[in-house]
This record gives sequence, C-alpha cells and structure tokens, in this order.
Amino acid sequence: MKKPLLLTSTLLFLLLISSCNKSLQHLSTGKGKAKNIILLIGDGMGLSQLSSAYYYGDKTPHFSRFYHIGLHQNTPTDAQITDSASGATAFSIGLKTYNAAIGVDKDTLPHETILEWAARNRKSTGLVATSTITHATPASFYAHVAHRNLHEDIALDFLNSPVDFTAAAGYQYFNQRKDGRDLLAELRQKDVIVDTNAIADELIQGQRYTFLLAPDSLLSKQNGRNDFLPKATQKALEYLSQNKDGFFLMVEGSQIDWGGHANDGNYVVTEVLDFNEVVGVALDFAEKDGNTLVVVTADHETGGFSLSAPLVFGRGDYNNIKPTFSTGGHTAALIPVFAYGPGAERFMGVYQNNDIFGKMMAGFK
Repeated sequence: MKKPLLLTSTLLFLLLISSCNKSLQHLSTGKGKAKNIILLIGDGMGLSQLSSAYYYGDKTPHFSRFYHIGLHQNTPTDAQITDSASGATAFSIGLKTYNAAIGVDKDTLPHETILEWAARNRKSTGLVATSTITHATPASFYAHVAHRNLHEDIALDFLNSPVDFTAAAGYQYFNQRKDGRDLLAELRQKDVIVDTNAIADELIQGQRYTFLLAPDSLLSKQNGRNDFLPKATQKALEYLSQNKDGFFLMVEGSQIDWGGHANDGNYVVTEVLDFNEVVGVALDFAEKDGNTLVVVTADHETGGFSLSAPLVFGRGDYNNIKPTFSTGGHTAALIPVFAYGPGAERFMGVYQNNDIFGKMMAGFK
C-alpha cells in the first residue's frame, strides 16, 4: 500500500510543479520572437527610485509582475558616468558613445536606430515623453546629431523621421526657430496631423500623428500633469497595434531624473509612481497580446537617491523613511532591467547598456 501511495504523491507533486511552471511560462513568456516591442525608460531611475514605489504607493507595484530581471552598466566612451544622450543612444543603436551624442557613434557617425529599423520593416512606431520631443532620450531614437543641445537641428531630424505617433512637448523648437521656419506647418504638409492642445480621441491606422502639448516640457506630476503619461501610452498602444506587422514604442518617464537633479524626494516619488502606472498599462497589453516584448529600464541613476532611516538623537529611526541624496548629478550605479514576453530570458544577468539593443533586435520579427 505504501508504494502506490508514494507513487501517487510523487505524481501529484510533479503535476503541481508542471502546472506552476506552465503558469510561470504563461506569465513571463520567455522564449521566441516578438512582433511588438515596448521600451519603457525611467530617466534617472536607479534601484532606490524604483524601490520607492513599494513604500509610497498604495498597491503592489507593477514591477512585481516581472520574472526576468537583469542589470546593465552604462559607462560611455569618454567618461566614467553617462548622461541621458549617451545612455539612450546605446539603447537605440547598440553602440557605446560619448556624452551628449544623439544617434551617433563615438566618431559622430550616424547609425540606424531600432525605431528606424522598425519603420523600414513596415512596423508602426511611437514615442511618448513628458519632456520635449527633442530632449536627449526621445531624440536618440530618431535623430542623428553631434550634441544634445542642438534642439533645432534635432527638430529638423524629426521632420524627416518615420515616427507615426508622438505625444510629448517642445513645439517651440518647431515654430519659434531662429531660421524662421515653421516645422509644424511643414509636418502638416507631409499629411501629419499636428495638435498642440490635446491627443485626439480617434486615431486612424496609416495616419501619422504628432501631439506636442507645451512649448517646453510638460508640467510635473505634483504640479498638475494628471494622467498624461499612462493615458498617452494607452492611446499609443491602441493606435500602433492596428498594424498587423507590429510596432515599436518607446515611453520615457522623463522627470524622475529632474527630481533627482533637484534633490526633491517628493518629485522623484510622484514621478516613479506615475511611471509605475505606465508599466501596468504596457504589461496589461502584453499579457493580452501574447506577442509583445516589454523592457523596462533606465539610462542612469540621478541624485544618489536613498531611502534612509532619519537620525533621531544620533540614532536611526527605523520606523520612518526619509528620501536623501548624495549628489545633484548622475551616478555610476548599475541599473535594473525588467523584461516580459517573447525573448525576456535574454535580459537576465549583468551586461552593458548597449547590449539591450542587441537583445531587443534578436527577438524582433
């Protein structure tokens, strides 16, 4: 009697393990190639910034939904600590470069970005950010200029870019230019629908859209931006997913970085919580679609942000958390990478920031 009972128990245990593994595979979908890629960049978001979502939010952060997690090192070619331009360019072209470079290598030679590759292969493309569209991170996916501060040159590159859906800010670099050109009018002449007031409710497949909703950057979350970032991401996904050939979408939580530069803990936390909602929107879409790779990372860490125990009479008060900073600049900390969907297993381990390009491209069909 004992042997049949043991055999039955063993079979039940193996069945349970098999069931758990299948469930895990369903949740993480690690292998294969993806028709769509969603790249989410929390600018300046190191591990401590990300951790703040677990202490200041009112629900379990969407980061807990990932099973494939890695770390990247982001050293540029000309320094020990990267800026956003070099960091984003490493993601977009797969090459390390110098600080301030936009879509060019260390010798200022332009290289095709993953967004441009996607467009060339009949996929739809999108960019969403709370900064200007000419800011370092979004610019690195469509522009090729020697320096990030050349905003008007970057805007010229946007005029000739293949981006189908844009939701950001920065129209001053398009229609308040030193050369007198009105690039918004020129975009309209290219049959792009341009709006500087709001994102349209109905978006038609095959029609290109550019929504630049402020002359400079958008408001911060704590100063009234509301739910622009998750809503714009949702709208982008509804539109881009109409293309049967797939899409590439990059969304940047731009102002996590700005809160770090300002050493403003509340600014950082509110931007991280907003970005966490974007992660949830992306994962909800990917889980239903089954053919979408979601990658969440940052270009670098900003501020030396810590979740510290405040000192009370010289002793740590472990019942409270106080956001603290060690610098007003960037740091050299390794950056977390989260991946979900086909090819997610490639993002485990420790690697260089430019390897993320190859990991995405290896699974982009």
